[in-house]
Amino acid sequence: MDIKIIAVGKIKEKFYKEAIDEYLKRMQAYNKIEIIEVNDEQAPESLSDKEIEQVKEKEGERILGKIDDGDYVVSLEILGKQLDSIGFANFIENEMREGFGRNLVFVIGGSNGLAKEVSNRSNYKLSFSKMTFPHQLMRVILLEQIYRGFRIINGHPYHK
Repeated sequence: MDIKIIAVGKIKEKFYKEAIDEYLKRMQAYNKIEIIEVNDEQAPESLSDKEIEQVKEKEGERILGKIDDGDYVVSLEILGKQLDSIGFANFIENEMREGFGRNLVFVIGGSNGLAKEVSNRSNYKLSFSKMTFPHQLMRVILLEQIYRGFRIINGHPYHK
């Protein structure tokens, strides 16, 4: 099972890039993981609700274009299910066992959130918190938790 992270926008900040690269390097010992970036829509701060939906729809089309029919899709959504790190590790382990031959795909939306079409395509909605995080930071948090999950799955020590 390959793991993919589909994320809206490019990472510009050096400190985020360094953290992402570090977790990608650490993951090499456990599982293949790939980050797929899709372009974000340029949008001024003062958009109407309708314009925000249009931005999300355009980004959503790009996201959906990177998802294969057989992929198991986990969308990161503020109203999704919250898990602790051990629960997340169990989720990954179950997917590895049950989802043989398919990819596990995590989706991180842009600054305006996810299109309804992406949420509807999702097999599982996951929330890391009721707080809102910058989508660039969310990549780091997600990668760290995937790495931690594989450490737990493999019986390696991890920081509690």
